[in-house]
Amino acid sequence: MENSEIIYGKNSVMEALIAGNREINKILISKNIHTDNKINKIKELAQNKGIVFQFVAKEKFQPYAEFNHQGIIAQISPIKYADLDEFLQEREHTNSSLVILDGVEDSHNLGAIIRTCVCAGVDGIIIPSRRNVQVNSIVEKTSAGAINHIPIIKVNSLINAVETLKNNNWWIIATDASAKDNYYDVKYDDMNFAIIMGAEHAGVSKSLLKASDFVVKIPMQNSFNSLNVSNALSAIIFETLRQKLINKIK
Repeated sequence: MENSEIIYGKNSVMEALIAGNREINKILISKNIHTDNKINKIKELAQNKGIVFQFVAKEKFQPYAEFNHQGIIAQISPIKYADLDEFLQEREHTNSSLVILDGVEDSHNLGAIIRTCVCAGVDGIIIPSRRNVQVNSIVEKTSAGAINHIPIIKVNSLINAVETLKNNNWWIIATDASAKDNYYDVKYDDMNFAIIMGAEHAGVSKSLLKASDFVVKIPMQNSFNSLNVSNALSAIIFETLRQKLINKIK
């Protein structure tokens, strides 16, 4: 990992947390180091800011052997995440679109999703601060620069984000393999909508499925039901674009 992606050492990490001017994805603390006042302060600051910290085996620090890390490293995002409330206030939303990611863990998938969203004219991507891959150098590279052309909105609670969207005239469309309706049966061209995509192994959580206005599936020709999440999103999101373009022609 490149030096530009991390902050290391107790004092540096603590100062970054206090200053609050860097987007910290995660803090790694070695299980082998002695807990002292600085470590306790870092844990307290991270908890107050909703930043994930993990105690990990010393082997996790092997890639950082050249740094005087003192058993603590903060992983930094290469972008500044957007705020959902500001996103909703900054523009007049008419037939706008969002993609919500629930539990996507692979950096390459996130990068590919960002690239697809930019190509299809999606207005933003929402990711949770926990249990989802955050933006890192792999995501940035896989997106082929697309990451610089779309807001990535990080939220503490996807359920709360969905409720905020619904209260602001957005319709929520979740994807689920057992849904009755196909993704192309929804009329996308006359509403603000957010499409929820889940990870391959778990899918969209039950609470988000329940909160959604529509639940749709991609029909499969056989029992091999394992589309990559970025491929699945491509099928759905370009159908929404197709409908918008047809509506413009009319």
